[in-house]
Amino acid sequence: MADYLFDAAQARDNLVAAIRRIAKEQGFSKVVLGISGGKDSTVAAALCARALGAENVYGVMLPDGEQKDISDSVRVCEVLGIRSRTINIGEMHRELRRLTDQLGDNAAPGEFSVPAHRESDLNVGPRLRMTTLRYIAQALGARLVGTGNFSEITVGYCTKDGDTSSDFSLLGALTSVEVVEVGLTMEELPRELVVKTPTDGLSGKSDEERLGVTYRDIHAFIRLGTSGDEAVDARIARMERMNMHKRRRPVVLDPFAGA
Repeated sequence: MADYLFDAAQARDNLVAAIRRIAKEQGFSKVVLGISGGKDSTVAAALCARALGAENVYGVMLPDGEQKDISDSVRVCEVLGIRSRTINIGEMHRELRRLTDQLGDNAAPGEFSVPAHRESDLNVGPRLRMTTLRYIAQALGARLVGTGNFSEITVGYCTKDGDTSSDFSLLGALTSVEVVEVGLTMEELPRELVVKTPTDGLSGKSDEERLGVTYRDIHAFIRLGTSGDEAVDARIARMERMNMHKRRRPVVLDPFAGA
């Protein structure tokens, strides 16, 4: 298969133009996005600042309790000169955890109990963040920017009704590798933030450790059709198949169709 050619500078400029175009079409001038300190939100914030002006970009830092790399998030906002706020969702998460913990112990007659579930709890953070971002965006009359990339979307490394929810997906057509390449064309961004090892900020592991494959493998699978390893391809294909529901709107069942 032929090599896949990617012009990062052209992609950057096309996305800046696309932001301006959708802003004009929909009649908005301000955007809100979560700033995690990782490459995706960093590059997304820089693209928005170029397109709309830094004064129209609102970056929200949403640590869940203590975030060890919160200084990276602060640095992104400072370097770009965008408006910023920090809202710690830890208290909300703790209260929800307390309430859900009770579901396994206090089931009344006729009620069902709900067991503790680690993955469910890990996904609470992204969902609380999105609820908070939605509130802020609506209050400011701004649009909410999605910062997830194509690699994460392909393998389902995202939270339904969490980071999959936005008014427009800015990086959804770029693989993780391509996001880095775009970021490296932007002189306003510190290189170390663009090439930073991605983590979910929840489990204590890197993204690649959790996925069991590398982002370069996923990039090759998407753009070239194979990572070069049949077992890796099979793993990625299975994740894509199992998580397709995250990429689609809810299925509407047709009551008028025949049996």
